Amino acid sequence: MAKNWYPIIDYEKCIGCLSCVQFCPHGVYDIGENGKPVVVNPQNCVEFCMGCQKGACDNETITYFRG
Repeated sequence: MAKNWYPIIDYEKCIGCLSCVQFCPHGVYDIGENGKPVVVNPQNCVEFCMGCQKGACDNETITYFRG
């Protein structure tokens, strides 16, 4: 079954501060080869949490897939 909620990173806005990686206790993110966050475990994202968007990212970089 496909996940109906997970973060999407806008790489044009992302400055690579990695605050989302450090903030998320569910292991949704990892650090990519470019030094910016990547969503590696979308299935771990808690539906409607939005903590990484509201509590970590100051650049309005994160939105969510809502299936």
